[in-house]
Amino acid sequence: MNEQILPDNLPVPEDDGACVHLEGMRFPSISLETTEGPIILAKLPRTTVVYIYPRSSADSVDPEGWDAIPGARGCSPQGCAFRDHQSELSALSTSVFGLATQDVPYLKSEVARLHLPFPLISDSNLQLKKALNIPLLEMKVDGMSLYKRITLIIREGHIVKVFYPVFPPDKNAENVIAWLEENPL
Repeated sequence: MNEQILPDNLPVPEDDGACVHLEGMRFPSISLETTEGPIILAKLPRTTVVYIYPRSSADSVDPEGWDAIPGARGCSPQGCAFRDHQSELSALSTSVFGLATQDVPYLKSEVARLHLPFPLISDSNLQLKKALNIPLLEMKVDGMSLYKRITLIIREGHIVKVFYPVFPPDKNAENVIAWLEENPL
């Protein structure tokens, strides 16, 4: 299976209200490890997009039933879409980060494999779950807790827009750009 092509029959995730509390919240001033070193997203001066995704799979071997979980499949297509729209996002003075619960060494391999021009963030300690109550998938994979797919736009330390649920994931970057164009600084 080509990980860049989403199957036609993926179940569409429904809005379960798990992110309704996020818009307008102050982003926590916590240090997170990225593939380029530690960062405190709340202190970044630019508009920041953080797309949160369940997991990437370099070997394209997903757990049994992965495609049946609404919103699970599509992490690489989502990241590649943000990669492919990087010039448009830069023109909008926007920084991009991907975030998953996988560790930094694994995420570094993903940055290289997918040729991502932005860092990935590891939240293997579920700091955002604790600080913002970010929802998790109902199942654990290989003993890992995984986030549901969410995209946050942060300005001046506040979450100003939440995309949830995100579907299809490969169109998320286009939807973010449209929102940024309609809501300039």
